[in-house]
Amino acid sequence: MIVTVGNTKGGVGKTTLAVNIAIARALAGRDVWLIDADRQGTAQTAISIRADAGHAPGIACASYPDGPALRAQVTQQQSKFQDIIIDAGGRDSSALRAALGLSDVIVVPFQPRSYDVWALNDIAALVDEARSVRDGLRAVAVLNCADPGETSTDNADAAAAVADVPQFEYLPTAIRRRKAFANAAGAGLSVLELKPQDKKAMAELDALVSALFE
Repeated sequence: MIVTVGNTKGGVGKTTLAVNIAIARALAGRDVWLIDADRQGTAQTAISIRADAGHAPGIACASYPDGPALRAQVTQQQSKFQDIIIDAGGRDSSALRAALGLSDVIVVPFQPRSYDVWALNDIAALVDEARSVRDGLRAVAVLNCADPGETSTDNADAAAAVADVPQFEYLPTAIRRRKAFANAAGAGLSVLELKPQDKKAMAELDALVSALFE
């Protein structure tokens, strides 16, 4: 399966999610390829830190921030991997457009802020374009860095606003604002591997991965 984690809005936690999802799939025994399609190269840096520390399983990672190169490489090499996770940069770019044309699923993380919700309309327009050439593209919106409280009105309001963007399926598998996610990503790890364990963070990631792949 090819999954792109992307949004035209920056600062929504795309790379942290992409790295966590890729590692979670590798821990489940899948052959995974993580593609960093963001010129900042943060995902590739995280995987380099992981490799230098000798963490297993190793994660194949490549950087293709340009659309034509991304399209060509994925087309040529996708048969070698069971899952390909693409971390797309926070803007409308040739790489994001190419990724949408290749993907089975686009995961759009957004935070419980008005600006993030409004920005869903921009990525929704790109989803419409991609669906004109890519049958069956599944587009899901995921609340990321959500308020920790279970009864947060900001979380609820943001989730409800997704209903006004019909291109997206809202996944009720919010990733809450927890230090474990940032600490893990900074070490090239998934929260599933981090010590000491944050069982709430682990459960949130497991629920998201299950919703995407099962």
